[in-house]
Amino acid sequence: MYSFSHTMLGFSRLFIVLRLSVLLFLGLFFLTSSSDLNSDRSSLLALRSAVGGRTLFWNASNVTPCNWAGVLCENNRVTVLRLPAASLSGEVPVNTIANLTKVRTISLRFNWLSGSIPSDVYKLVELRNLYLQDNRFSGSVPSSLFGLHLLVRLDLSNNNFSGEIRYGFNNLTRLRTLFLENNQFSGGVPELKLANLEQFNVSGNSLNGSIPKSLEGMPADAFGGNSLCGKPLSVCPGQATQPAIATGGIEIGDGHKKKKLSGGAIAGIVVGSVVGFLLLMLILFVLCRKRSGNSARSVDVATYKTPETEVSGEKPNVDAENGGVGSNGYSVAAAAAAAMTATGKGGESGGNGGIKKLIFFGSARMFDLEDLLRASAEVLGKGTFGTAYKAVLEMGTVVAVKRLKDVTLSEMDFREKIDMVGLMNHENLVPLRAYYYSREEKLLVYDYMPMGSLSALLHGNKGSGRTPLNWEVRSGIALGTARGIEYLHSLGSSVHGNIKSSNVLLTKSYDARVSDFGLAQLVGPPTSPTRVAGYRAPEVTDLRRVSQKADVYSFGVLLLELLTGKPPTHALLNEEGVDLPRWVQSIVREQWTSEVFDLELLRYQSVEEEMVQLLQLAIDCAAQYPDHRPSMPEVCERIQELRRSSLRVTQEQSDSVNESD
Repeated sequence: MYSFSHTMLGFSRLFIVLRLSVLLFLGLFFLTSSSDLNSDRSSLLALRSAVGGRTLFWNASNVTPCNWAGVLCENNRVTVLRLPAASLSGEVPVNTIANLTKVRTISLRFNWLSGSIPSDVYKLVELRNLYLQDNRFSGSVPSSLFGLHLLVRLDLSNNNFSGEIRYGFNNLTRLRTLFLENNQFSGGVPELKLANLEQFNVSGNSLNGSIPKSLEGMPADAFGGNSLCGKPLSVCPGQATQPAIATGGIEIGDGHKKKKLSGGAIAGIVVGSVVGFLLLMLILFVLCRKRSGNSARSVDVATYKTPETEVSGEKPNVDAENGGVGSNGYSVAAAAAAAMTATGKGGESGGNGGIKKLIFFGSARMFDLEDLLRASAEVLGKGTFGTAYKAVLEMGTVVAVKRLKDVTLSEMDFREKIDMVGLMNHENLVPLRAYYYSREEKLLVYDYMPMGSLSALLHGNKGSGRTPLNWEVRSGIALGTARGIEYLHSLGSSVHGNIKSSNVLLTKSYDARVSDFGLAQLVGPPTSPTRVAGYRAPEVTDLRRVSQKADVYSFGVLLLELLTGKPPTHALLNEEGVDLPRWVQSIVREQWTSEVFDLELLRYQSVEEEMVQLLQLAIDCAAQYPDHRPSMPEVCERIQELRRSSLRVTQEQSDSVNESD
């Protein structure tokens, strides 16, 4: 009995000792963790003191930094630091970010940080992703960076780094992305034997020499803007070339032997060229004759003698031009049958006893005027240049028909100008398929865009069934619209003259199509100038005389509409007596940029810097003075770049989730 009691007492003492040991271990663990987190906190506060920034309103009284904006933690340590587009400036000192020894992702993109990368960066032994692009960093890439053996993504693009691109990058054996474009690197491109490298770019530097064999599989634009040669660019001087056909004394073959074509071969080439030229001229002559006679298909129909009537019905909720939501159940014939056909007044060239023509562009004729008159239709909207209808023909074809108003041109001038509009062909324009002209009525027939207008999509249904417009869709619409306008501007001095969200129509895949181009020169001054007032550039006094820079201003307002979700004629803005550009500028000036964006966009915080970039572009486009506005090619380039950047963000997010592999 004594022995049993003694044994139990021993077990009890052992249990107490083990329990105290566990408690001591846990206490030491949490004390160490707390100490490490305090170290992380101190490093972040030191960073804030050095570089500041609009998003670094961190609460220093908060014991843990894990609740601070841009900071994420795991296991009581800081593992992610994301401060993109935070207005950070100055140099990043030592003993700040390098002390975040458990951090796996650092993103300081789109700031104004300068100086060199801190020399103690080698301490970030857990770092997988480092994004420093679009800052003002300078100097050479420090050797300490090459000690980050777990690094997967490295983006140093759009800075002022200089010196040579070092072989030390080969130490980063897990590297998949290396972006060094738009810096001041010089010298050659080293042989990079990185088995996992998927994305690489050194364009826009001062590099020279040949491209190493290990990088020949990269795209050509990864090396542009340098003095480089070799695959995938042009062959370097002195290298063997592929056999090529040449004439005269031009070298062919291996580049060492010269071989001249015989006189008979040269004579054959000359004769063949002459015959081909004459044949081409003959074809062009036949086509010109055909166009002058009947190049556009026309269909003659019998005369309708119906009194001219106006479609009555509910006014659409939005100014939808060729798209949107309207009332249905009407017919084009009821709306404009008499005006579309002869009324017995005569005096119209091309007519023959009241016979009228619907003229198509190109060779495709899917219906005639009689089919159009019988079509059921719905009102899509009343815009600056007239009323638009959705017409559903008996055969099932759906088109959009615009009835122009206030056309003061003669028939000859109208046909000349509308022919020019019909020749405009671009994937981001709504193609004009046909037109009708009479003294009383002018009709334009377009492809029907099933998703309606951007205006309807932004400001229409706001109920629970609405699908939010995400960043990818909105930025894609911005790019498509910009490309359409850029194409118009490329045609000499051509302008649009009426850019607004109701003139941007959408396909089922939300691809943007610009409509109403070329119509400003067909009609007189708009009877309702308030319809375009929100998009009108300050210098425009006559809407028939709009410059390309005025188009840029209107596009800038449209971008602001995309980002804010507010139309230029928003009631709140009118009450404050300001227009949309001035309202946005006032908010940004107070550094409350996030207050500008549409609530539907605020959920996409991962692309906040790209949203800020697009906002800045919109402000640049809507500048007060025309000379301060960018050109449309520059606008397209900037939108393309920020969309590429947002794709990188998506990849960064994915890497952050899978970075533990």
